[in-house]
Amino acid sequence: MKYKLLALAITSSLSMGVNATQVFNMEGFGAVSRSLGGAGVAHDIGAAGMMYNPATLALMDEGSEFYVGLDVITTDINTKNLDTGENASSNNHGNNRGPYFAPQIAYTYKNGALTYGIGVFAQGGLGTEFGSSSFLSRTTVNKIDTGLENSSRLLNLRVPLAIAYQVNDKLTVGATVEAIWSSLNLELLLDVTQVGSLAADGRVDGSLVPTLLGVPELSGAHFSFTKDEFVGGGIDAVGYGAKLGLTYQVTSDTTIGMSYNFKSSIPDLKGRATLTAVSNVAGNIPLNGDIKLRDFQNPAQLSIGVSHNVNEKLSILFDVQRVFWKDALENLDVGFVHDESKQNINILLPQNYDDINIYAFGAEYAYNNNWTLRAGYSHTDQALPNNTTFAIVPAYLTDHLTGGFTYTVNASHEVDFAISHAFEEKQTNTSQPNTSVPIEMTHSQTNLVISYSYKF
Repeated sequence: MKYKLLALAITSSLSMGVNATQVFNMEGFGAVSRSLGGAGVAHDIGAAGMMYNPATLALMDEGSEFYVGLDVITTDINTKNLDTGENASSNNHGNNRGPYFAPQIAYTYKNGALTYGIGVFAQGGLGTEFGSSSFLSRTTVNKIDTGLENSSRLLNLRVPLAIAYQVNDKLTVGATVEAIWSSLNLELLLDVTQVGSLAADGRVDGSLVPTLLGVPELSGAHFSFTKDEFVGGGIDAVGYGAKLGLTYQVTSDTTIGMSYNFKSSIPDLKGRATLTAVSNVAGNIPLNGDIKLRDFQNPAQLSIGVSHNVNEKLSILFDVQRVFWKDALENLDVGFVHDESKQNINILLPQNYDDINIYAFGAEYAYNNNWTLRAGYSHTDQALPNNTTFAIVPAYLTDHLTGGFTYTVNASHEVDFAISHAFEEKQTNTSQPNTSVPIEMTHSQTNLVISYSYKF
């Protein structure tokens, strides 16, 4: 609760809802890593190192540093009905979506062989807002325009506490423990054909099922749990995670790094929800109750990288990451209990994510004492199968081109900037149960990061 209150205090004035970039994760943490294509497991990326490889904190300067930054994320997300040619565009229909803003704030202190750090970072998430009047809000059975929303907003906010220890002039080790706050808004219409497909696969059960099936001319069911505010979600939970890392100075010009991010331990996300039965005879029939999303975890991740100084001005970086999504996200496991009747329904929405590799390349050039220039590129394997894609879950970007700079005002003040463009990616889903009509989804986005560091 302490960590959650800290996060709320920091972000209460900001519109939160980080969009998916590499599945649900950002393509690098902080302006330095972002401008290097997300690389940095063997390089000094500042306080953001506690989110990637805590051992890199030992590469920072002696003394204290206060760091504050802001991500600004703009998206272009569209879904096309391949049967009718209709388009649904994700725009700012609500109070808390697009463009998205995410804060970063941290404090580090280095004294000899030891470096400590604490911070608050948005790890990632997703956000869409298709409104209530697109084809996504219309049932295929009886062609009912429900007027119900289709949207999402997932936020993973981490509060890391990190330490790095320089064992000798070559080896440094580090560790991070962190509180993780996950919150989710969701508005989702399932056509009755989708519910039937889920039932045929044994993915729907509970005492509320016969009641729903007894609704005359049932055409669909809509889940709604949304907190229409700048921060938070309709359901949430606070858990924890951990990282281990090391760097090793192979030569005076070459450093290798390795880190392992353990799979998170987050309780079921819980909150209040409305399940609306859509009837061609009785209209929309809302049922209020408690809802939970079970075992919704962040995946384990192994990262290996190298940083090499070509000369006194130019450095090049290459990282490879293996992210174990298959173990973390096989299904969206939803449970709902109606207030009045105490009847329940359980739904398993298939996702079947694959493990992925991420390849990140970066170059850094010290132009002079004030300006350092950076550029990078990253490629990510596709994690999400076409046949389990949801329109409201845009988790399929794969290629990013990045750039940025550091402007050093003096020994105490520094400003960093990065820009990252995710090239348009396309997914097509023509099968039940995650869509009722064949759809084609396109997604691109441009992200900015600006940060300020004060060293003392």
